[in-house]
Amino acid sequence: MPKKRNQIDTAQLSLFDHLTRLTEEKRAAAGSEGTMNVRDRLRRALNRAIKECSLSRHQIAGEMSHLLGVEITKAVIDAWTAESKDNYRIPAEYLPAFCRATGSNDPIEILNDTVGMFSMPGPDALRSEIQRWKEKLSEARSEVRKREMFLEEMTK
Repeated sequence: MPKKRNQIDTAQLSLFDHLTRLTEEKRAAAGSEGTMNVRDRLRRALNRAIKECSLSRHQIAGEMSHLLGVEITKAVIDAWTAESKDNYRIPAEYLPAFCRATGSNDPIEILNDTVGMFSMPGPDALRSEIQRWKEKLSEARSEVRKREMFLEEMTK
C-alpha cells in the first residue's frame, strides 16, 4: 500500500508573510493619538518581570549594576516600577540589562510591539531565515519542474 503524502497548503501564509502582514496592520493602526505612550504598559511589564524572577530586587539591582558598570539600587528599581513615581522611568539603554537580569524580554517586546516590529532570540531568527530560504528553494524547484514538463510537451 503506498504511503500517503502530506499535502502542503499553498494558500497558507509562511511565518515571514504572516509577521509582515501583522507589522503592516500595526503600523496602520499606530497613527491615532496616544498609541505610542507605553509608560503604563512598560511599568507593568517591569513589575511582572520582577515578580516572576527568582531574584530579589536587591539582586536584580546588583546584576544590572554589574552588567552596566553603573550603580543601580533597589530604590531606583522601586521608583521605575511605582505608579506614584510618574517622573521616574527606566532609561532605554538599561532595558537590555534589566531583561538579562530578570530573564524576561517582555519590556523590550512592548517597545517592539508598539512600532510594529517583532524580535526573536538569535537562533530562532536564524531558523526562520533558513526556513524562508528553503521555501524559496522549493518554489524554484517547482518552477524548474513546470518548465521541464512544458519543454517535454513542446518536443513531442
